[in-house]
Amino acid sequence: MKKITLGIALFFSVLTAQAQTKVVAQPTDKAPDEQESLAKDYLSQIMGVALSATSNMKLFHFVYDWIGTPYRFGGSSKNGIDCSAFTKELYSDVFNLDIRRNSRDIFSMVSPVSKDELKEGDLVFFKIHSRRISHVGIYLGNNRFAHASSRGVAISSLDDAYYSRYFYKGGRLLSAFKSQLDNLPDPGNGSNTSDNN
Repeated sequence: MKKITLGIALFFSVLTAQAQTKVVAQPTDKAPDEQESLAKDYLSQIMGVALSATSNMKLFHFVYDWIGTPYRFGGSSKNGIDCSAFTKELYSDVFNLDIRRNSRDIFSMVSPVSKDELKEGDLVFFKIHSRRISHVGIYLGNNRFAHASSRGVAISSLDDAYYSRYFYKGGRLLSAFKSQLDNLPDPGNGSNTSDNN
């Protein structure tokens, strides 16, 4: 009788232990729209920019992934990057455009835009302690822009006294190169589209 009682007790203890360790699936299947909305809310809070339904989420994810990357003059990786390389990398990854490597050369590729006409993805140029363009960033909205500054990749405000003082002009690259993009050969037709620079 002791063996039967001990067997029953052991059986119930095993059953109880399994019940306590059983993982109950929580309903985490959120609709993709809800997940994107949560991502927009999160990025909006971090970056201080109101993200709309038309916001380029790839742009904001790219910036978020690079925030905190240290500044290194001439650098072009997550080990260290400068402002023009950050801008070049962003335009390549987000907009699939190959732009030049230096802020003055990038400025030569844009249509100038006034500060009050800036849109998400436009470029902002600065003349910092110089008569020539010496800094570039990417406009995010709400007068905020992403750039590789001396303190690393960061989001700053055009309203900050420092950046307001040195702001030169905005520029819209995509409109300047729209005709080039429209005239690119179709990659599926077998033509060679590589650059020989």
